[in-house]
Amino acid sequence: MKQGRALPEVLTELQRQNAAKQDYIGAAEAFSLDEDGSTFRIGDDHSFGTTQLFHRQVASALGIPARYYDMMQKQKPELLADNVNAWFSDNGNSYMVRTLDYGSGQVARALLSDRYRRIDNLEIASAVLPLFAGQDGMEVMSCEVTENKLYLKIVNHRLEMACVGDRVQAGVIISNSEVGLGAVSVQPLVYTLACTNGMVVNSMGERRTHVGRAAKALEDSFNIYTDETLEAEDHAFMLKLRDTTLAAIEEARFSQIVGVLEQSHGAKITGRVQDVIELTGKAYDLNQPEQDSILNYLIKGGDLSLYGLSNAITRASQDVESYDRATALEGIGWQVATMPKTQWKEINA
Repeated sequence: MKQGRALPEVLTELQRQNAAKQDYIGAAEAFSLDEDGSTFRIGDDHSFGTTQLFHRQVASALGIPARYYDMMQKQKPELLADNVNAWFSDNGNSYMVRTLDYGSGQVARALLSDRYRRIDNLEIASAVLPLFAGQDGMEVMSCEVTENKLYLKIVNHRLEMACVGDRVQAGVIISNSEVGLGAVSVQPLVYTLACTNGMVVNSMGERRTHVGRAAKALEDSFNIYTDETLEAEDHAFMLKLRDTTLAAIEEARFSQIVGVLEQSHGAKITGRVQDVIELTGKAYDLNQPEQDSILNYLIKGGDLSLYGLSNAITRASQDVESYDRATALEGIGWQVATMPKTQWKEINA
């Protein structure tokens, strides 16, 4: 399992970010981009630095092809500003702009629909972590807050089973994105003791999209607020989140997951191993360095089966620098282990 930062450090960062963030809402006609291609403005009073994700969301909102947008920003930022400002002025939609002070002033980090429901990372952590505090055998094995997401990976050391010669323990991963890159997600997690792999069971979880009523704008201001009804809805959701988190590590569900993994061990690799890795890479968007690492761990592990392949993927995730990508690979490990028989037949030809 990819190791992130220590939990106290992550919580401190969440608290810092919670105090340093601000959301704005307004009509697109009030938005503009400076000729430097990087500075974003709302009206005459608010200016922000920008992130790559923010620019990608602007391009999507305005229907500007990403490749052309990037080329203008790099080579002709004044042309990008002309394009963006012209399309903003003709755009009749309202948007939520999420900003955060990273230490040198507010940065626009997301351009989202005005119906985007804010479910912040600190809220998620505050709702979930007390469930496990002081509980014997419960441990936050890995956690991180990246530019795009929050991750909490919790393992129940007391719920352990045998799986294809390994000992595995039940866990749960809770993730959230404040910038529009995914719903609040609660998914079971399998933790392998022998090689400390983590596999995200992403077909047996629960998701909650960030969609709600259109946010309200204060009169003569872009600042938005949450009314009593939205607060009640958020509270109800947090209660449901707690129940879903506990359900993700129930013994019956864990037993079902282990049974699925054991079945994948019976699907032996009969094709040329390098070809199987390459075709798996194409099917699951694995880049060449990732494929090379997976091949290495598959050969070292000596288990030439679908189960061995999925374990090699989750083991390779530990070597990936990006925590976001490492977690994605932990989910791909489960997807590979549970791929349809027809797909495995084509890959394993």
